[in-house]
Amino acid sequence: MALGKYSRVDGRKSSSYCSTVTIVVFVALCLVGVWMMTSSSVVPVQNSDVSSQGKNSDAATQVSGSKESYNGGNESNNNAGDESNPTDEGKSKQFEDNPGDLPEDATKGDASVSQEENSSNSQRTESTTEVKQEEKSTEQNEDTGDSKSETQSESGTDNSDDKKMEDKDSEAGEKNENKSVGEETEEGSDEKKSVENPGELNEKKDQEVDQGSDEKADGQKKDQSPNEVFPSGAQSDLLNETTTQNGAFSTQASESKNEKETQKSPESDKESSYTWKVCNSTAGPDYIPCLDNLEAIRNLRSTKHYEHRERHCPDNPPTCLVPLPEGYQRSVEWPTSREKIWYHNVPHTKLAEVKGHQNWVKVSGEYLTFPGGGTQFKHGALHYIDFIQQSIPDIAWGKRTRVILDVGCGVASFGGYLFDRDVLAMSLAPKDEHEAQVQFALERGIPAISAVMGTKRLPFPSRVFDVVHCARCRVPWHIEGGKLLLELNRLLRPGGLFVWSATPVYQKLPEDVEIWEAMKKLTKAMCWELISKTKDRVNGVGVAVYRKPTDNECYEQRSEDAPPLCQGSDDPNAAWNVPLQACLHKAPVATSERGSQWPESWPARLSKSPYWLLSSQVGVYGKPAPEDFTADYEHWKHVVKNSYLSGMGINWSTVRNVMDMRAIYGGFAAALRDLNVWVMNIVSVDAPDTLPIIYERGLFGIYHDWCESFSTYPRSYDLLHADHLFSKIKTKCGLPVIVAEVDRILRPEGKLIVRDKVEAVTELESMFKSMHYEIRMTYSKDKEGLLCVQKTMWRPTEVETLTYALA
Repeated sequence: MALGKYSRVDGRKSSSYCSTVTIVVFVALCLVGVWMMTSSSVVPVQNSDVSSQGKNSDAATQVSGSKESYNGGNESNNNAGDESNPTDEGKSKQFEDNPGDLPEDATKGDASVSQEENSSNSQRTESTTEVKQEEKSTEQNEDTGDSKSETQSESGTDNSDDKKMEDKDSEAGEKNENKSVGEETEEGSDEKKSVENPGELNEKKDQEVDQGSDEKADGQKKDQSPNEVFPSGAQSDLLNETTTQNGAFSTQASESKNEKETQKSPESDKESSYTWKVCNSTAGPDYIPCLDNLEAIRNLRSTKHYEHRERHCPDNPPTCLVPLPEGYQRSVEWPTSREKIWYHNVPHTKLAEVKGHQNWVKVSGEYLTFPGGGTQFKHGALHYIDFIQQSIPDIAWGKRTRVILDVGCGVASFGGYLFDRDVLAMSLAPKDEHEAQVQFALERGIPAISAVMGTKRLPFPSRVFDVVHCARCRVPWHIEGGKLLLELNRLLRPGGLFVWSATPVYQKLPEDVEIWEAMKKLTKAMCWELISKTKDRVNGVGVAVYRKPTDNECYEQRSEDAPPLCQGSDDPNAAWNVPLQACLHKAPVATSERGSQWPESWPARLSKSPYWLLSSQVGVYGKPAPEDFTADYEHWKHVVKNSYLSGMGINWSTVRNVMDMRAIYGGFAAALRDLNVWVMNIVSVDAPDTLPIIYERGLFGIYHDWCESFSTYPRSYDLLHADHLFSKIKTKCGLPVIVAEVDRILRPEGKLIVRDKVEAVTELESMFKSMHYEIRMTYSKDKEGLLCVQKTMWRPTEVETLTYALA
C-alpha cells in the first residue's frame, strides 16, 4: 500500500515535471529562433564585405569586422589589410592623416602571423622579450586598435545585438587606440630596441609615409592591375626597391604561409650551424683573395705583361675571416684622414722610405702623415691641380670635368685634393712592391682600387671618363702597337682629355726623347690632338694634354690603318675578363648614341636623365627608360632623407667610404651627394648594364662578380649597401662566400644595410649574429626585409690555412 501510494504520487509529479520541461524547451527554442533571426540580419552584411574586400587583398579587414567580438586579442591577425579598402573613405582619410599609425607598419615576419601566434599578442606587447617578438607584437597590437575602430565605424556602433560582444573587446581596444593617438605606447614597447637603434621607429614610419604619399599622388590604392603591381622578370625589382610607389600587397593567406615557413627553424638552430675561422695566409691582415693566389701566380707561363698583378681568383672562394692588424683602431675621420692615419692600421713604411723626399708619406710617431705631394708635384697636389687648370682652361674642374681616371695613382693625393674642386677620381694602382699605396688611399678616405693595365681590359664601360690622368705612372704606353694607350682611348669620352705628366714630356735624356718621339707618332695615328705642352716652374715638371676626336673624319683620312679600326662586332663596353686588343673604336656620331654629346655640366648632370635614354627603351623596372631613371632617383632621395639619414641611428660624420653593392642607376649614391662621402657603385656582371648611366650622371663605379673577391684591401669601407643582392647571389655561390667578403671589406664599426627578401634577411641576421655583429635594426613587411648591422672587433680563435695563399 505504502509503495503503491508513493508510486501514484511520483507518477503525478513526473507527469507535471515533463509538462514543465516541455514548456521551457519550447520557450527556449522560440528565444533561440528570435536570436538567430536577429543575428542573421547582421552577419550577412559582414560576409558581403568579406567577399568584396577579398578581391582587393583585404581579407584581414573583413575578418576583423566579423570576428573581433569573438576573438578578443586575435583581431591583430587582420591588420595587414586595414588600409587597403579603396571604397572606405574613413579608412583612406585615416591612412593619410595618421601615417605613423598605419597597419602597414607590419610585423617582423611579413606583416602576418598565424592564429596561434595572435592569441597571445596582448601579453607580448607589454613584455619586452627578445627584439623580434617585441617588434612584431607592438606593431600587431597597434594595428589591432586601428582595425577595431575602423570596423566598428563601418558596421555601426549603435547595433545593440553586437554591443555586448564589442564590450568584451573594449579594454584591449582602448589600450590599442591609445597607441594610435601619438604612438607613445609603441615607442615605449620598442624602448629596448631604441637603445641599439633609436631611429628604427622612424624608419618604419618613413616607409609608411612614403607608401601613403605615393598612393595619394597616384590616386589609387591596392586595386591596381596585377601587371602594375607585380611585374615579371627584372621588372619585379621595382616592387622591391621602390615598393612605396606600388600600393598593393599580397593576401593575408599567403603572408601567413610565408611567416609560418620562415619560423619553422628556430634562430638558435641556425646560429649554431655557422662556424667561422680566421684566414692564415702570407698576406695576413692585407689578404685579397684574387690578388694573393700565390699558387696560381707561380704557375703563370709569363709575367711580361704584369700577369702576376692581375686577378687570379681561387676555385673555391674563402669563407674564413681576415685577421686584424695588431693595434688596429677606429680610422681617423675625414677630412683629417687626408693628412694623417693611424700607423698601426696600415703598418707599412717602405713608401715612406722610398718616396719620403717626394712628400708622399712620412712616419710621425703613431701616425703616418701625407703632406699632399707626389712624384710630379712635390710641392702639393693643389698647386699641381691649379697649374693644369691654368694650362687648359677648357678642363673646367668640377663643371665640364667631373669623373676622371687616375692611372698609377700612388697614395692618391691627386684624387684626394680634387674633392675640393668637385671632381671624382677613380684611382688605381697595382698591388706591387710599392706596398700598400692603394691601402693608404682608402684608409685616408680617397677612392682607389687595386688594378693593373696588363693583358685584360679594365672593368669599366667605354667612353665614360672625362679625363684620364697619368703622373709618371711608369706605364709603357707606346709598346706593342700602343695596346695600353688604346685601352685608355676606349675609356675616354669623345672630346675627353689625356693628361700626361712624365719625364719624356720635359726631360732630354736619350730614353725620354725616344719615348716622346714614339708617343708623338702613336697619338697622331690615334688622331689625338696635342692641345697643350707646358712646364710647371715650381715643381719643375711638364704636362702634355691630348684630346680625343669627336668624329671619325680623321680615322677615314689616315694614310695607314695602324692602329687598325676595331671590327664592327667588337663591343667596346665588354670589359669583364676581355683580352686587350690593339685597335681603335669608332666615335659615335648618331645624335641619340651615347658619347655623341658631352654630358650636362656638374651638378645638372646628376639629376637629369641622359639624352640617350629614350622613351622607346624599357628600363630596368619596366617603365620607359627616362621615367625609370627619374622614379629610381626620387625613391632613393626619399629613402635616404627620411630613413637612412634620420631613422637608422647612423652617425654619418663617421662615414666616408661607401659602396653600393648592387647599384642600378646610381640613385642611392646620387641621394648622398650633399654628404662628405663617396660611393663606389657596383654593377654585377650578370645584371643589366647600367654602369654607363652612372658615369653619365657624374658618379663612378665598376663591374664585378660577387662570387669573387673585390679588388680592394681589407677594412676599406665604412658602409656597405646591398639592395636585393644576397637573395640573387645565394643560389649562385652561397651566402657564406659573400658574407665573408663583406666582413673582409668592411671596417670594424662599419655598417651594412641590407634590403632583401624576408628569407634572405632572416638568414643573414643569424649569420651576422654568429659573427658577433651588432644587430642595430631588423624589420620586414610583405615578404621584404630591412637589416642594419655593425661589425665589431671580434675574430674567431680557430684558424683555416689557405695553402694556395702561402709563399
